[in-house]
Amino acid sequence: MSILDFNGVSKTFGEGTHANPVLKNIDLSVQEGEFLVLLGFSGTGKTTLINLMAGLEQPTKGSVTFKGKPITGPGPERGVIFQNYSLMPWLTVNGNVALAVDTVFPKMPAAERAAKVDTYVKMVGLAHAANRRPAELSGGMRQRVNVARALAMTPEMLLLDEPLSALDALTRANLADEIEAIWAREKQTCVLITNDVDEAILLADRIIALTPDGRMGREFPVALPRPRDRSAMNHNEAFKRLRAEVTTYLMDIGIEARVEGTRALPDVTPIHGLPTAVAQAQDGLIEDRFLDFSQLHKVYPTPKGPLTVVEDFNLKVNRGEFISLIGHSGCGKSTVLTMAAGLNDISKGAIKLDGRHVEGADPERAVVFQSPNLFPWLTARENVAIGVDKVYPRASQAERQEVVEYYLERVGLGDAMDRGAADMSNGMRQRVGIARAFALSPKLLLLDEPFGMLDSLTRWELQEVLMEVWSRTKVTAICVTHDVDEAILLADRVVMMTNGPQATIGRVLDVDLPRPRTRKALLEHPDYYLYREQVLNFLAEYEHGATPKSATSPTETPAKKEAA
Repeated sequence: MSILDFNGVSKTFGEGTHANPVLKNIDLSVQEGEFLVLLGFSGTGKTTLINLMAGLEQPTKGSVTFKGKPITGPGPERGVIFQNYSLMPWLTVNGNVALAVDTVFPKMPAAERAAKVDTYVKMVGLAHAANRRPAELSGGMRQRVNVARALAMTPEMLLLDEPLSALDALTRANLADEIEAIWAREKQTCVLITNDVDEAILLADRIIALTPDGRMGREFPVALPRPRDRSAMNHNEAFKRLRAEVTTYLMDIGIEARVEGTRALPDVTPIHGLPTAVAQAQDGLIEDRFLDFSQLHKVYPTPKGPLTVVEDFNLKVNRGEFISLIGHSGCGKSTVLTMAAGLNDISKGAIKLDGRHVEGADPERAVVFQSPNLFPWLTARENVAIGVDKVYPRASQAERQEVVEYYLERVGLGDAMDRGAADMSNGMRQRVGIARAFALSPKLLLLDEPFGMLDSLTRWELQEVLMEVWSRTKVTAICVTHDVDEAILLADRVVMMTNGPQATIGRVLDVDLPRPRTRKALLEHPDYYLYREQVLNFLAEYEHGATPKSATSPTETPAKKEAA
């Protein structure tokens, strides 16, 4: 039986020449008790869609009804959980939940209201923090308050607008599991909007993709038995097929054809050596121990004494190798990267690049951060040129300009070189950041969760852009990530770090998959899920601070004193 219906719904913002159509001719029926996931990416109108369901927006055309009656505004029968927490900072956890309960159930006796608050705070695992204020809570805990507040209103339908996207991977996975358990127990109808394919498949009875032009796309029924264990799904053939099918469909409708590029890289050499088209893509000569981390430690002083964040980190990287560095939040991944960049002092041990000690920042080591840190008043061309002008002092202005334009074209910005950084989307700004790093022709490329702030589709696209540009240069690279699929897609080896403090290398996985790699090809490769399982198992072992088992496999190298 249908509980919520969209009939020919369109939504446009603005008028006349400023009209911006966001949703077009949406027909949708949500069945009572189902868990529906709308899989949408940036610009597909997903938040507008959930706002129409919540009654926070009204359609320009068509109708939205709940149980046959038009939705004219918000109502307690439709509980909403947004991406941001919207908590009252001066109220405790109980106080924030009580605010909703008191509003919806003003005639309920005070003792019953208090019991209701306690029930839902306990349900989301926050009984121990009931008297803390939001500033004393982690992001995951604040989102749990949001969930408890929505559930305490006893809604018939729960609307979730990317409620987990601001959380780290582990917290996101755990809270998704809790939401599914609560949904199964409370028997409410749920509509979740997300950009995460795995999250969609693990939670949904039905997935509907939103297209980039604001229409309903293909529908995917999810017939996997519940409860759906993340590790078990890695062995489930139906899950693998559906995952590949959904991913391929989204990439086909969402990723436009790339600009192939017409420019050639000029034969100019930067101040730290290399080029002639980056020494003919390193000319196949891969040297041992091009990058050498030796007994690396990082210790910070604290009021309670020295705190060792990274301990005895040993890794030898060959020239032209691509390393992914993965682990839970707080395991020291970014600390290792910033020490390699020369942006963070080494407490003990050493890092050598090309036989010389790393001391201070240098353009021979280019860094791409999660936020690209562009100058907002400059264009894409000007942002890249700043580094190029310093690195190629002996090149002519025309040659330096060719370097800038070559890499901007390679990352798909051939038509946007003169657009100001302030007018660019997050994805476009990160493209400029990648182009800027490669344009320095560095000996070492360091990437610190470069796609962490982007939606899944943009992330997929830029991963493939990165792989395409890297395949032309074969620059030695290290990428810090929390994304298992990204780690395997990019790497020759995945280096897994133990939990901090005193984090070190826990395991090293050799990834013997053919290059060039694409996400589609990866999902179809028979060994891909074997590699994925190795990394997932390691992360699961460390999820609660446990000591991992010493199991190894033919594709796995246990941590040693020296991970060579």
